[in-house]
Amino acid sequence: MFKKLRLLLYITLSVFILSSCGNYNKILKSTDYEYKYKKAIEYYNDNQFVKSGTLLKELIGIYRGTNKADKVYYYFAKSMFGQRDYGMAGLYFSTLLKEYPTSEFAEDAQFMVGFSKYKLSPKPKLDQTVTKEAIESLELYNNLYPYSKRVEESKKLISQLQKKLQKKSYLNAKLYYDFKNYKAAVVALNNALVEYPQSFYREELMFMLLKSKYLLAMNSVADKKEQRLSNALDEYFSFADQYPESKHMREAKKFYKETAKILNYKESEQLIDE
Repeated sequence: MFKKLRLLLYITLSVFILSSCGNYNKILKSTDYEYKYKKAIEYYNDNQFVKSGTLLKELIGIYRGTNKADKVYYYFAKSMFGQRDYGMAGLYFSTLLKEYPTSEFAEDAQFMVGFSKYKLSPKPKLDQTVTKEAIESLELYNNLYPYSKRVEESKKLISQLQKKLQKKSYLNAKLYYDFKNYKAAVVALNNALVEYPQSFYREELMFMLLKSKYLLAMNSVADKKEQRLSNALDEYFSFADQYPESKHMREAKKFYKETAKILNYKESEQLIDE
């Protein structure tokens, strides 16, 4: 009995699939563009993005210059987004804004340009050009539509993208530090702190900068050593002032004591716990 029910279900499903495919093929071959347009929107609303996208791609040229042109562009772009083809989606959302700036879909298209680029944003280790473009697009959306319900969502996306840029900057600077190229590390770490003063990695960056300055000074020739040790001392005070409870303070204090001793820094005993 169970086998018969399963067979019946299989046959019914097969017939349904073949029928659906047959209907879709008829729609593809149809020259009734209004009907094709109607079915494309139905497929989109049913989350059948491949079918809707295929139909709408053909209709872009057919409806160009008509009062439905912007809607065809919009739903084609949305279909591409639904297929996770974020590059194509972003391109057509941008084209919609360029060709039909007063469209009823302009606001959503502007958001989707940024959101498509957000989806394309790569891992922090990779080039972050797209990430910066996504931030610019989303910030433009916020400026154009400051009272939109999606501004808060846009701000959250921007925050996530900015953290990715911060991590990229952190990783780039840390690379010199890890390779013990402390002269280059000092420059890269300083740049990272200037570029992203509120970086999520600020404490780590500041400690690596302190350690890099200390080690660079300790391995310097005599005529550069004193000035570099003085720079390391200043860096210690900045770090200790901002992060007095840091997990790195024990090591930082060791750098301080050694530097203060070499420089004969008279106030060292008053400024640091033994």
